[in-house]
Amino acid sequence: MSAVVITGTQWGDEGKGKIVDYLASKADTVVRFQGGSNAGHTVAVNGEEYKLRLLPSGILYKGTNCVIANGVVLDPECLLEEISAMEKRGIDTSNIKISNRAHVVMPYHKVFDELGEQSKGENKIGTTKRGIGPCYIDKDDRIGIRVCDLIDKEEFATKLKNILEQKNFILQKVYNREPLNYEEILNEYQNYAEKISPYVCDTISLLNDELDEGRKILFEGAQATMLDIDYGTYPYVTASHPVSGGIGVGAGVAPKKIDKVVGVVKAYCTRVGEGPFPTEQLNPIGEKLRTAGHEFGTVTGRPRRTGWIDACVVKYAGQLSGIDYMAVTRLDILDDFDEIKMCVGYKIDGKILNEIPASLKILAKVEPVYETFAGWKTDISKIRSYDELPENAKKYLERMAEVTKIKLGIVSVGPNRDQTIILADDIF
Repeated sequence: MSAVVITGTQWGDEGKGKIVDYLASKADTVVRFQGGSNAGHTVAVNGEEYKLRLLPSGILYKGTNCVIANGVVLDPECLLEEISAMEKRGIDTSNIKISNRAHVVMPYHKVFDELGEQSKGENKIGTTKRGIGPCYIDKDDRIGIRVCDLIDKEEFATKLKNILEQKNFILQKVYNREPLNYEEILNEYQNYAEKISPYVCDTISLLNDELDEGRKILFEGAQATMLDIDYGTYPYVTASHPVSGGIGVGAGVAPKKIDKVVGVVKAYCTRVGEGPFPTEQLNPIGEKLRTAGHEFGTVTGRPRRTGWIDACVVKYAGQLSGIDYMAVTRLDILDDFDEIKMCVGYKIDGKILNEIPASLKILAKVEPVYETFAGWKTDISKIRSYDELPENAKKYLERMAEVTKIKLGIVSVGPNRDQTIILADDIF
């Protein structure tokens, strides 16, 4: 039995897709355990880019099971578009498995997502408006539609009718909008049901049976620690649990079955949407990071906010998820910087804080305590061993490990599979 978790340590967009893709070569199964089509992973293979939203990054390996677990909220239209796009590029999609317990994103979820954002005005969360939050709301309100309901014609028709009556009442009476058409949604989603039903199964039994048989499973988180509904910069967060503990509820695999946790750390920091960002650089440095790193959202195309790495945040992620190794990505983006900064602490009112503040009011006021490192000013994209890295790059990495109390396991020096330096040989 071997189960490894990949989780993001910052605000997402750390390059988890690349790390999952690399480690998936050793896995029998890759599992997406939370989130929805609002999360995007970009994987580069032999100079070709694959942009994934719902499909696990293991899809690029023939014969690898790709599980969309019960903690995911599934947009069937988006999934079928992804499957079609993969098949057109010659990728085998026969090993996709969809949990019969996953909740389904419906058209009214997207409508309410957009209306909710509009109604908040300047206090908007900055969602992707893809219905993810409203779908999770319905799940907790016990009026959600699950995949097992979707593929049961009678059950789906009955549930949709009852729920749509509630939703249309709110649309008309609260938002003064036209009601959604029952027959149109019914026909559209019955068509989706026919197409996805061959992939549907009880993924809880599947995963636990595989672990009992000694197979290797890789769990892939979407978003990241600082977007966790409990532990992130609430309310500017996602609606699920990207931390390693999310696997227990998101995939039905007990915590004691997890062997290793790898935290993906971007060598600098970015975030999308609203909320405090202590190390954000609203200056030429931030613009240089955005330009050099092509920091635009995989799903939305939105420009990402950029800043220096926040080691306090990474340390916090390590505590929450029990991270064994960090996988540092995008180190090569810093190749052309004369100096590089790392936030190693927070100060407020002249005092050092020893935790990540829960209060956004306080977090917005903290003063980052920076350490400055000399840049290496050389192209590292062709380096394939840690010893060959410039001394200044190694100093930066080793200080990162020291401050966060997480061992270095992987260093990425470019987007492709071969641009990966492995320091830990016991991840799988």
